[in-house]
Amino acid sequence: MVEAVPDYAPLCAAPDRSPRGPRTPFPALSCDTHAHIVGPATRFPYVKERIYTPPDSTTDDYRKLLAALGVERAVLVQPSVYGADNAAMLDAMRSFGPGVRAVAVTKPSVSAKEIETLHAAGVRGLRFNVVDRREDKNVVPAAMLRDVAKRIAPFGWHIELLVNVDEAKDFANAVSDIPVPVVLGHLGYPKSGARHWTRHPAFADLLGLIDKGRCWIKLTGPYRISDSADVPYDDVDAAAHALVAAAPQRLVWGTDWPHVMKKKRMANDGELADLVERWIPDAQTRARVLVDNPAELYGFAANERIG
Repeated sequence: MVEAVPDYAPLCAAPDRSPRGPRTPFPALSCDTHAHIVGPATRFPYVKERIYTPPDSTTDDYRKLLAALGVERAVLVQPSVYGADNAAMLDAMRSFGPGVRAVAVTKPSVSAKEIETLHAAGVRGLRFNVVDRREDKNVVPAAMLRDVAKRIAPFGWHIELLVNVDEAKDFANAVSDIPVPVVLGHLGYPKSGARHWTRHPAFADLLGLIDKGRCWIKLTGPYRISDSADVPYDDVDAAAHALVAAAPQRLVWGTDWPHVMKKKRMANDGELADLVERWIPDAQTRARVLVDNPAELYGFAANERIG
């Protein structure tokens, strides 16, 4: 039995259930580095402390999306609605088999044994979300992250941080000495929006961190930082182009499926995939972002793909 949707965690819109492919086909072994499996809620119930309630978007739904997009590798990211219970994500990984990696959420006290077990299952990083919370938003727990990083470093893992970089106090210093790579979603997720992001001092700091090899950026969720109501979210172009020009070797792309908490029109995932060519016109650079960089960051074998 599914619990009633609480007022404090409103129901999200569902993704378009009839995805189309991108106008320009993706290269072989392309990777979606940011997707969430949610549900079935009857089997994998959500935590009460969540701030939204997603409709079921299951492994079968995601397979359909990957087939439509022509994407052969994927990275599942633990959503906040499950807290540190990674059961739904790990179940999906077992279903997919090869060609899938994951970014988990654990308690900061995670042990080496737990890390070893997650690594064997295909996990390659830990996620810390300092946005989707009711208190201490955008406070980067630097000391805790350094401590966790020391434990995951021997496994070649990274930390994925969901943070509004422009609102996080002293962000560059907070992450500069974390001894593993730090991966940031949504082009740095500027709370002030994309239109002026490239002129914000925090953007220059971000480019500095990337240049020093400290950070990777996910080209995901343009609708989360855009003032535009619909695709192509043209106010995101400047930031995307600046990142591609400055650091194509540290960029990856993801669908952000099933687009939880999206308040604008639910675009078809094919429309969103078309933005990759808009942001990265050069085919060789697109292949680097879609294929080579994810293989490096997540450790895919040469011809590994979803079966």
